[in-house]
Order: sequence, then C-alpha cells, then structure tokens
Amino acid sequence: MNLNDRSIPELEAVAEGHSKDPLNSQSLHADAYVDPVWFDHEMRTIFARTWQWVCHGEKVREAGQYTTAVIAGMPIMVVRTHDDELKAFYNVCKHRAHELLQDEGTTRSIVCPYHAWTYDLDGGLIAARHTSHLPDFELGEICLDEVQVEEFGGFVYVNLDVTAPSLAEQAGDLGREIAHWAPDIDQLTFAHRLSYTIESNWKNVIDNFLECYHCHVAHKDFVSLVDMETYEVTTHGIYSSHMADAGKGDNTAYDVSSATVTKHAVWWLWPNTCLMRYPGRGNFIVLNVIPDGAGRTLETYDFFLETKAPNEAELESIAYLDEVLQVEDINLVESVQRGMSTPAFTQGRIVTDPTGSGLSEHGLHHFHGLVLDAYRTGVSS
Repeated sequence: MNLNDRSIPELEAVAEGHSKDPLNSQSLHADAYVDPVWFDHEMRTIFARTWQWVCHGEKVREAGQYTTAVIAGMPIMVVRTHDDELKAFYNVCKHRAHELLQDEGTTRSIVCPYHAWTYDLDGGLIAARHTSHLPDFELGEICLDEVQVEEFGGFVYVNLDVTAPSLAEQAGDLGREIAHWAPDIDQLTFAHRLSYTIESNWKNVIDNFLECYHCHVAHKDFVSLVDMETYEVTTHGIYSSHMADAGKGDNTAYDVSSATVTKHAVWWLWPNTCLMRYPGRGNFIVLNVIPDGAGRTLETYDFFLETKAPNEAELESIAYLDEVLQVEDINLVESVQRGMSTPAFTQGRIVTDPTGSGLSEHGLHHFHGLVLDAYRTGVSS
C-alpha cells in the first residue's frame, strides 16, 4: 500500500478522538506511530514540505563555504557564493547523479568526484571533460536543481518545496523571541555534538519534548534546575515556546552558580527542530530530530557556546544532558513505542491545564493538530 491508497476514511480513523479543544481530546491513534505507510506519508507531506534545520550561520558565512545534509532522504548542499548569496541545491551531479560535495568545507567551485564535471557556486555548469564534440550540448543550459534556503534566528534552514512561504513569514514572532532571549546568538560558535539512535517513532520524541507533565516523575534533577512554578507553554502557528526561570536554590543537575543566563527558554519549531537556551553562560542548543523509519529516530544535539572549548560548568551541563536527561527520555520514548505496538493501546486522553503551565499536554495537542492537517493536505493533493 502507498500514499495514494490512503482514503479519507482511513485518515479519519487515525484522527478519530482528536478534538480542536485540548480539554476534550484524545492523542493521535497509535497507527500513526507504528504503521510504516504513515511514515512514508510523512516523508512526502511533512518533511519534503517544511523548513528543515541545517546548521549555524557561521558554517556558511564566507564565500566558498559549504555544508551538506540529508533532508527527507534527499542529499542537499548549502553554499555561500562569491557574490555573498546563500544557495542550496540537490547535491546531485547532472551527468550521472553522483553526489558532488561531502561533509563541509570551502571551495572555489563544485567539482564532481566521479567525472569532474565542474559547476560554479551559483550552480551553473562551467566545465565538462570531452564534451565539446557532442551535438546539442551547451554548458550554459545545464545547472544544478535549486531548493529554498533561508537564514533565520541565527541558523540556516532549507525547504525542498520551492512554493513554500518563507520561514520568517510562517514563524510569526519566533525570530523576535529568539533575538530577545538569545541576543548573542550570532556570536556563539559550535562547541560540541551529541548523537543518538532511538528505537521509537520521531513523533514520540517530539511528544515527549512538548510536555513537562512527566518531569516531576521522570526528571528529578531537571525540576531542581528550573523553577517549575514559572514553567509556561504557549502555542503559536507552527511553533511553541516553553519558558521557565532558573531554579533559585542549589540543584542536582549541574552548577549554575556563575550563570549569566537565568532563563530556561525553549522553542519547538514544526515539525522536528527543538531550540534551547539553558541556564549557564551564553549558549544555544539545537536538537534535530531525524526520522529513520517508522520505529527509529536519529537525534543530534549541537551546542553553541561563547567559546569553542566548553568551560568546566558547560562540560558538566553537557554530561548531565548526555548521561542523565537523555538516558531518562530515551528510556521513556522507547517504552512508549513498545506499548504502542501492542493491542493494549490505541490512544489516550490529553491532560490539559487551561493556565498553560508546564504540567499540561496542550503543546503536544497543538503538534498533533499540525500532523493531522499535513496528513489531510497530502491526501487531498
């Protein structure tokens, strides 16, 4: 069965129980988390049509700098041209489809490692060995296929859908919120990456991120790091904000005695980008949630700090996230995935606090609504 085999009644079976009122709603049906057909549906209707995080702006700040990524299964490259324009292309040679660039770096031109077809940084073909004798072959008529690219909130995003509105247009006040709470974001630099493979659907990972109803139960150290009485979740168009003051006493997570950042400021950007500023020195963390099948998710945590080398307190905070918080969360979402694969669960009641506190799942409910909207758009198109 493929995407086009999905009828509206089948889609509505997955949506059954979800209400626009978070006080009276069920979660998504478990099939959306375990059935591979819905995963294939999401690759086309969500990940190939939304803005996907690639890197910090520092990585492609100078002419010739480039980086590569895989977006919705597609190889992509982002490059800064000699005219200081940011471009993104499918990382695919127009000759025999070999990938052109690897990893990241700096180059004056784009040379295919297979047959040395050469493109300028604007994507136009400028050289192709032993082709001058070919009839109806014009270098100037061949160029790389472009995708949308945008710098937003200090980072670079791409969108495979060339008709999609800009991220700045879609995201409303998010850019202003990031600039307010992280005014130093452009001066921060990449310092560390953590990577994980999780045996759970990507939506379970996002669900878990979007509510702190579980925090007092599952994250004893975290609830000593932030003041849970001030934790507030607010939903907007395609993002939600999660704000709390830093805890006022000693905590069991990591040392914040010399912190200059005293606000726990977190944003989730549809569909799979999580942006965070934790108490401590100037910092920003990007959690990129990467679907890798119906029951598997890859994660990267990129830490951007004031210096390339984390200080002692930052090393402690990274260790806490890696060795404590992530262990707790991965155990949670993997257990949920196993439970969803049984006949004992179809969906559960959303627990909502009308005041918008952290002890509420209205952020999760907001996410589910966007998922269902995308499903319907994919079927109707």
